[in-house]
Amino acid sequence: MLNIASIWRRLAPSRNADETAELALLRSVVKGIHGVEALFSPEGRLLWISPSVERITARPPERYIGGDDALASLVHSSDLAYCRRVMGEVLATGEGRDFEVRLQREDGRINWAACHWRAVRDEQARIKGVRLSAEDIQERKETEYTLLETVAELRRAQALREHYLSRSNDERHRLSALLNVIRLGILFIDRDHRVLYFNSAMLKLWAYTPGENLIGVRDVVLQSTIAPLLVDPSAYFEHIAAVVRSPQISDPYEFKFKDGRIVTDISAVVEGGQDGRGIGRVWIYEDVTERRQVAEQLVALAERDPLTNLFNRRRFHEELDRLLADAERRHTGVGLLSFDLDGFKPINDQYGHPAGDEVLVGLADGLRRIVRRNEMFFRLGGDEFAVLMPDASTEALAELASRLLEGVAALRFNFSGHEAGVTASIGAACYPEHGKDVETLMAAADRAMYRSKDAGRNCWSLAGK
Repeated sequence: MLNIASIWRRLAPSRNADETAELALLRSVVKGIHGVEALFSPEGRLLWISPSVERITARPPERYIGGDDALASLVHSSDLAYCRRVMGEVLATGEGRDFEVRLQREDGRINWAACHWRAVRDEQARIKGVRLSAEDIQERKETEYTLLETVAELRRAQALREHYLSRSNDERHRLSALLNVIRLGILFIDRDHRVLYFNSAMLKLWAYTPGENLIGVRDVVLQSTIAPLLVDPSAYFEHIAAVVRSPQISDPYEFKFKDGRIVTDISAVVEGGQDGRGIGRVWIYEDVTERRQVAEQLVALAERDPLTNLFNRRRFHEELDRLLADAERRHTGVGLLSFDLDGFKPINDQYGHPAGDEVLVGLADGLRRIVRRNEMFFRLGGDEFAVLMPDASTEALAELASRLLEGVAALRFNFSGHEAGVTASIGAACYPEHGKDVETLMAAADRAMYRSKDAGRNCWSLAGK
């Protein structure tokens, strides 16, 4: 059996003069770790953490090893619950997880790290713990957080750039070298609408070859070459025209490429010139694709059921609150159908949870084709589901309930050569007839659903009937 705890004892500093050269070499390697490496037991107890943690958090490893809850000391409170959940998922499934997290420093500040959680297995491939590997990404995060300060920095860069361009070629080369290591794409257009400067990041972002020379190219020629790359080139060129007409620093503008990338631009007039009109205009481009994807993933985790991809209970309450407020303002109705599945538990018990999951996923896919575009379908938990209907009447709600009953009953599943199916017991309630707030309306739909069960299941009942 793998004894993870022995790793710490073997790697801990020793004064034994007889220690082997192998252990001495291993300790030397451990001391040279740049990121953070840590081992946790299946119970979440920290067994070992690399000495490099002190560089990132200003706490020696002994402070974590001796603590009652090392993870709480290591991870910022805002990310702690998520980290615990991920650790549990890795222990349960054996699948690794990667995400960014804030580490808590001794002085109260935070340090961003890219974390990789992996299961630790013994020789029989049994999971015996979790390994955490983390790289310091604080510098990248600080760059992202200082985006709002870019305008002020650009003003200083513009002043330097004007100064250097008016001096020797050596000075110009120094500035070009500086701008070429910046991840932001930079393009300078002079007053004659010709390219005066660009950096390598700008070439890469707009899919030019690395050796492309754009100096002297007119802006209209640039637009003709980039148009095929954009999802909506006409809208982007209208944006450019509006920015050029204004002397003010532009607001960040987001546009999309056909290859899926999302980019923002910001532009400002470079001050100078004898007539005070400025010497040209600088454009700054940033690829924000990864940031948008992370944001979309976080939103999906917050409001989607991971198994069926239906909206979850949290989103259900948000939408019901919104629909009721809108209905009160417009004097319209809101329909609520609440239902669970008849015969789901026997399938789960007889064929196992994977079979139950197959039923839930199949039901979600099947009913999506029945629920109309303006109606919202939710999984509230287990085999509980709900549908919200805006601008509803009792007649429309009854028609939808009948369609759902038929749709559920028509679904068939095959488990180990045996055909199985489920039915639904549905409760219907309509605002404002059966309830004028969230709690009252939900209670009315639940009571109607239990009347359907008492009536023999595979039917629907209207609240108050």
